Amino acid sequence: MTATVVTGLLPILVYFWPAPPKGQSKGPIKVTLDKPFDQLEDGTATKILAPTSPNSAFIMADGGGDNQAGELAFGGYIVKQGGDVKVFAQNCSHLGCSVSFNQDAKSFDCPCHGSRFHIDGTVLHGPAAYPLAHLTWKKGQQPNELEVDGLVLGF
Repeated sequence: MTATVVTGLLPILVYFWPAPPKGQSKGPIKVTLDKPFDQLEDGTATKILAPTSPNSAFIMADGGGDNQAGELAFGGYIVKQGGDVKVFAQNCSHLGCSVSFNQDAKSFDCPCHGSRFHIDGTVLHGPAAYPLAHLTWKKGQQPNELEVDGLVLGF
């Protein structure tokens, strides 16, 4: 009976947990900044993009609304505030449009529906109801390098 159960369940398990596409791998994505971490100015945001060779994406660590943990972002922002460094996905939590940093207002603004976020990622003005998603990261081996949890897409 055990062999029959295994033979019957195996196709079902493969359907629910398929193998990743060929060439796809999860791991740290290295991003090189224009300047070292210690030279990032307080109260600023620096845009980062996932590498396109090979095609890569960052994995969101948390989120709400249109952003959920495990979803992908193709860019983000490094924010230094009060000496603390955080990395956010560029996706608006309302419907996923790419936000841009407004240097004068020190806010992230969404061009699609008008949502605005404080520099710490919290909602300043809706329709977004949730803050920007965080990206999990650590400093790289070089002073101007960081490693962000990501996915090499394999195409």
